[in-house]
Amino acid sequence: MKNMTLKNMQAALGGELHSAGADQEKEVTGISIDSRTIKKGGLFIAIKGERVDGHTFFSEVMQKGAFAVICEKKPTDASIPFILVEDCLKALLQLANLYRNQLDIKIIAITGSVGKTTTKEFIASVLSQKYKVLKTKGNHNNLVGLPLTIFDIEDTDEIAILEMGINQFGEMEQLAKTAMPDVCVMTNIGECHLEYLGSLEGVLEAKSKMLDYMNMDGTLISNGDDRMLLTIPQPKAKHQIHFGLAKENDVFAKKVVEKGLLGTECLIQGKNGEYQLHISLPGQHMIYNALAAVSAGELFGLNQKEIEDGISNASSVGGRSHIIRTLKYTIIDDCYNANPVSMRAAIDLLATASTRTVAIIGDMGELGEKAKMLHENIGEYARKKNINLLIFVGTLSKYAAEAAEKLDYIDNGKILYFSNKEQFYEKMEEVLEQNDTILVKASNAFGFCAIVEKIK
Repeated sequence: MKNMTLKNMQAALGGELHSAGADQEKEVTGISIDSRTIKKGGLFIAIKGERVDGHTFFSEVMQKGAFAVICEKKPTDASIPFILVEDCLKALLQLANLYRNQLDIKIIAITGSVGKTTTKEFIASVLSQKYKVLKTKGNHNNLVGLPLTIFDIEDTDEIAILEMGINQFGEMEQLAKTAMPDVCVMTNIGECHLEYLGSLEGVLEAKSKMLDYMNMDGTLISNGDDRMLLTIPQPKAKHQIHFGLAKENDVFAKKVVEKGLLGTECLIQGKNGEYQLHISLPGQHMIYNALAAVSAGELFGLNQKEIEDGISNASSVGGRSHIIRTLKYTIIDDCYNANPVSMRAAIDLLATASTRTVAIIGDMGELGEKAKMLHENIGEYARKKNINLLIFVGTLSKYAAEAAEKLDYIDNGKILYFSNKEQFYEKMEEVLEQNDTILVKASNAFGFCAIVEKIK
């Protein structure tokens, strides 16, 4: 890894280096926090996790040929160099920043309440038509995942697209300070992580901190239809591109033809021209992801064909509006995460299906004191959408079920409630029917991916 030597790393960390006579100018071959993935010549950082303490794996990484270790306590019988630091997580971020500064690469950072991952996939699909692009894998968007993604960047990569997920104040500063983005993309501000961020204003404040560490000549690409994002002051970003459905935006959609679960066709008016798009991923919210990708494509100099091809090739990620077709059912797997904004979007998508519709809705996490009210709102919203069968599962979802049942003036649709997944499994084959289109959605912590697998 370029310039990642014991000498340079010790200088960046300010830790206590015990070199064991090793070459301090030798570059490590890779950086890992998982003893199972360490390779010969690599650096192991002993992170203390909720369940596992990396300090207990010193002998294993040494046996695998690790070159050096970053640790908070001196290892016994250490036969390889180590740097002693106060906080290994902080060291992980500092080393990622050191490595990032060695590279001649453009960094695009993406945040928002909903749609970060899918927007990342759209932008990566577009920019890959012209550039060598690295993107965040899976859910590596937090204080551990982001630096590990930066370490994956190679000299040949031209653009890195980094997703940034937070749920508390102070986290975005650490992520953005590490990545130092050239372009910031903000999808929207919604009711998420209210338990820690308090309000929409708190969500905006926390997420917009990324702009404090953006390249001074950088560009903010943001949803111009989002009233909260429009309040970001101009000095925060020298250059701004607004996208949305409203024609007042710099990049906007027109002639939208929704085709249900088959996707959407639309004409997008960009700053450099028009783009005729087929968005294979269904739902109106996917148009916003495409608009962000068109904005990024134009910013990085792609032509019309490259942008159109990139949008048409964009694919979904498991757990995020992922359509699964079996011999018996059509499943909308959207169980990676949930908040009121994404829950309503998923219900809207389900309502476009031409078959009998079933929504299996679970709890939404981290909503704080507003949790009861926001679940009630979702129950009412789902009932008004005339979904044929509403199935609520979980402790907080009981409030959604009760609110839905109170709308007795709506005749269409049946409502069922189960306190846990196991109760639902007992009745699953009884309540589901051949050719149903089934939405499965809840916050990731509640493990609704297991329901998807059961239905499959």
